[in-house]
Amino acid sequence: MLLGHHSRSLAAGALLAAALLWLGLGLPAAAHRQLSAGEARADGIAIPSLTHGQMSIIADNLSAIMDLADAAPAPDTTTIRLRTFVKLQFSYCLRGLMPGSLTDEASPFNECSHAYLAGARALILHLRELPGARAAVRALIDRIEMQMLASSTSLSVCQYSDEPFNTAELIAPHWADIPGHVPSLAVVGGLLGGLIGLGWWVVVVTDPKRARTAARNEPRAAA
Repeated sequence: MLLGHHSRSLAAGALLAAALLWLGLGLPAAAHRQLSAGEARADGIAIPSLTHGQMSIIADNLSAIMDLADAAPAPDTTTIRLRTFVKLQFSYCLRGLMPGSLTDEASPFNECSHAYLAGARALILHLRELPGARAAVRALIDRIEMQMLASSTSLSVCQYSDEPFNTAELIAPHWADIPGHVPSLAVVGGLLGGLIGLGWWVVVVTDPKRARTAARNEPRAAA
């Protein structure tokens, strides 16, 4: 009984996840941002824009930035809000796992990737301004700056390169644009198919009633 209940719970969770993802695909294209790029939220912390070419460099150093932020001995309010924004925005953008989210301007996940990476850069620069800033913070900033100077693509721009962000506003992926972006569509389609298949398998194959019926029918078949 416990196995059957657990199986049905898994199925319900899988189908619910698939439904939520499908509903996300149906959101209007404008739903990813509540304000236009030129507007500013008065109740949050402004985050300067990040060029398209700088994204991969910040992404390569994201774990180090967050480790230093988490280890800050006496974080102020700005540190906490920037750190929270980056973590939430990173999750909101599916943790940067979608194909082309960093490199493809046409990706439905490119703008939200700009947001969490711009927030990460603002966070590490703010950590440098805290009293008693650790040498590790300054060393990481120096390394990032050297990587940007050495990169031939760090100055490349895209439609989001001049877009500022704000801790009071999370940027959602452009769900409605996924059908027009083949790499994202392939991943989402595969995920939806896998979730639906898992739900079907758990409900149909592991149904304890079906198992008992099959067990009762086996002697008849043998006879």
